Amino acid sequence: MTTLIAVVVSYLIGAIPCGLVLTKLTGGGDIRESGSGNIGATNVYRTAGRTLGVITLLGDALKGFLPVLIAQQALGLGDAAVAGVAAAAFLGHCFPIYLGFKGGKGVATALGIYLALAPVAVLYAALVFVLLVWKYRYISLGSISAAALMPVLVWTRGNSSPVVLATVLIGFLVIWRHKANIDRLLTGTENKFNL
Repeated sequence: MTTLIAVVVSYLIGAIPCGLVLTKLTGGGDIRESGSGNIGATNVYRTAGRTLGVITLLGDALKGFLPVLIAQQALGLGDAAVAGVAAAAFLGHCFPIYLGFKGGKGVATALGIYLALAPVAVLYAALVFVLLVWKYRYISLGSISAAALMPVLVWTRGNSSPVVLATVLIGFLVIWRHKANIDRLLTGTENKFNL
């Protein structure tokens, strides 16, 4: 019963649309009607400013990090349950019940989850992300590459099968939700990121 409650609560926390809430609270309107229409940190950064973009990134990461940390440390759940909590938080962000199951791409929430599950692996994936974004100026390319790399890094660091499977699911969905970005990268029409 504890595991079921933890998974449900994790989903509901993950489903909180930080970018939308922040832009509405600060008078920026509905972020879904600006820029790319995405509720995530990159679109908030581009359309509502650097500060709100960074706060959105932190909020989206925390809603992945905190449920997993609580499941591990406070509740002492096993690996399978923790993996379920991680997947639920991620699915909440991507398919939030509060927004008719139309959410973000999940990169920041995945980052928070990975920081709780496999912090050392995050360092390597973050290095790949930063190098690619620095060289090519495409956030999407860095995100897709890091998402593809994380399950491999988690597996090579000896994590349990449930944790590896959760990272495979998360990585696959991050890439899948970037399919429009992939098309634009291939055609050379993807927006570049300017600091």
